[in-house]
Amino acid sequence: MIDNSYVLCCDTAADLTLSYLTARNINYLPYRYNLGDQVCLDDLVSITPDKFFKTMEDGAMTKTSQPNSDDFVNFLTPFLEKGLDVVHVCLSSGLSGVLLSANIAKEVLAEKYPDRKVHIIDSLAASRGLGLLVDKLADLRDEGYSAEQLVEWAEENKLNLHHWFYTTDLTYFVRGGRVSKASGWFGSLLNICPLLHVDEEGHLIPVKKCRGKNAVMKAMLDTMAENVLDGLEYAEKCFISHAAREEEAKQVAAEIEKTYPHLDGKVQIESIGPIIGCHTGPGTVALFFWGKSRKK
Repeated sequence: MIDNSYVLCCDTAADLTLSYLTARNINYLPYRYNLGDQVCLDDLVSITPDKFFKTMEDGAMTKTSQPNSDDFVNFLTPFLEKGLDVVHVCLSSGLSGVLLSANIAKEVLAEKYPDRKVHIIDSLAASRGLGLLVDKLADLRDEGYSAEQLVEWAEENKLNLHHWFYTTDLTYFVRGGRVSKASGWFGSLLNICPLLHVDEEGHLIPVKKCRGKNAVMKAMLDTMAENVLDGLEYAEKCFISHAAREEEAKQVAAEIEKTYPHLDGKVQIESIGPIIGCHTGPGTVALFFWGKSRKK
């Protein structure tokens, strides 16, 4: 039986769709971002991914703005007023300061609502990696887990979640400081596509340099094979997100579905949203699955 004494929440950096969040009864807190000279709220409906990435390709500069503590207070208060506790899952502290804002709000709300509990989870995850964690927590909630059990499971298992990214366009990774300008120039000249992952501290780290798209796609799939839970018997879900690279995402998904016949459903593919997309730009494909611990 579902425990209805609490709500499950995340932020829009999880790259989960509005229809999914609504169907799974997951509440979400939007980030803000700048697209050119416009300040936008990532409300999941105002702009399509195609339009967003096309605007970036046309030269629009982008910047994200994380929710502040007041945003969290305003977002969480209605749940507490209804007598509900909260489990909120944040974007990785290795990529954003949003965890600090959430914890400041938690302290403020603890004074005002001493009988209620706000649980803040540092996902150490991003994009649909964060989404895959939230999806699992929603499954466990629906199985009857209490808020405390949900938090305990997340803390014990979140480093078993794997993120593997590649990009065919280094421009935005150079702009964001993930790749040096010199490496970006030579990488573009030599058709280098880096394979990156999120490490145990939640940072996005380049792991391998591959020559060309086919090579980096193979490296991504080989890395999954090395790390995936239960090897070829993998029976959990697998998510993919992409930035204006749907056909590449489908190609990766087809190989995974062929290799892992016991998957929990088809590989789920969605676009990267504006918050992560501001930093990746078009050209990125990301793969998420459960596997060996990321701990060194």
